[in-house]
Amino acid sequence: MRAICLYLHMHQPYRYERYSIFDVAHDHNYWDEIDYYDKQNNQRIFEKVADKSYRPMLEALERNLQKFPGFKVSLSITGTWLEQAEEWAPELIEQIRRMTSTGRVEIVSETYYHSMSFFYDRAEFEEQVKLHYQKVYHTFGVRPQVFRNTELAYNNELGRWCDERGFKAVLAEGWDKVLGWRSPNHVYRPEGARNTRLLLKNYRLSDDIAFRFSNRGWSEWPLTVDKYLHWMDMDFLRGPVVNLFMDFETFGEHQWADTGIFDFFDALVQRWLSVYDNKFVTVSEAAELEEPVDEVSMPSTVTWADTERDLSAWMSNEMQQEAMNNLYEMRSAIFETGDNKLISDFRRLTTSDHAYYMCTKYWNDGDVHAYFSAYDSPFDAFMYYMNILRDLEWRLKQAG
Repeated sequence: MRAICLYLHMHQPYRYERYSIFDVAHDHNYWDEIDYYDKQNNQRIFEKVADKSYRPMLEALERNLQKFPGFKVSLSITGTWLEQAEEWAPELIEQIRRMTSTGRVEIVSETYYHSMSFFYDRAEFEEQVKLHYQKVYHTFGVRPQVFRNTELAYNNELGRWCDERGFKAVLAEGWDKVLGWRSPNHVYRPEGARNTRLLLKNYRLSDDIAFRFSNRGWSEWPLTVDKYLHWMDMDFLRGPVVNLFMDFETFGEHQWADTGIFDFFDALVQRWLSVYDNKFVTVSEAAELEEPVDEVSMPSTVTWADTERDLSAWMSNEMQQEAMNNLYEMRSAIFETGDNKLISDFRRLTTSDHAYYMCTKYWNDGDVHAYFSAYDSPFDAFMYYMNILRDLEWRLKQAG
């Protein structure tokens, strides 16, 4: 038996507007640009990505679920994505609801606001996990059993936390520097865990689709289904399950439709399931394919971002550190007010994308950080964010 575990992550942040210092103490709406055609208008961005990615890929997933009884997929969906879909594209929610009702689509647990709160405030982290769990159950009628932290940020402490909370499994990056000679194609156990399993992303095969598929400078371009299946045949010699973990927006947004990404996906599913004993599994099923073959220790945090696979995309410069530290220092005072609007604004500001927009690691090279930012520079993103924090402080004073 050879199994593919396909896991896709769905997320859209609430992008804050270009908030001037002159807006402080006057304008408390940080999220909605008046001009719909402004590049960071949240509704416009969501609807654009829905047309390019969410609709066609959800249609592809549902089509394959209907066509192939053996097809399965796992999704993690942030609370901020669900809120925006409910407001601007409720048919997407209904489509996912239909898919989960088949029993072959699993929803994965995470933080509601796609935050890095695990590393700043454990109480806030646990509350956001609880809020997400409740949102998923209310929306889809399912109870998540597997956990993924934001950007697959994982370390030993998180593994033990998942074990203590009764999660069946936790997802992480299968990074060579951690695994050494071991393969990501096996089930592992977090350090010190008794019951929770550890599933590791096969980053080479995942990133061949997520990042390299349309790269004409790649020596293996174009990526055909025949070529990819051959690589998978070789990789399955190293273990019974290949974990293909990637962003949902890989399909249609990062790799545009005209690259042939949707045709590639449909053909891959069909060809894979045409072979006896090949199967797709959800993350819960992947965790039960075998007993853990070893214990994996990650004392330092590993993520699925950038070449370093660490937290530097969100915490490496002084702007990011100042912004996030100032935000979380206000948490207790904000919650003491009991002001739901103030609390909601605080939590939207914990979304990790905001710190990502301030990243300067590769800014001069115009890399992926610049591509995904709604702001002209990391310094602008920082300035607007800090102005919003000043307004939060003013609102706190007004609340006594």
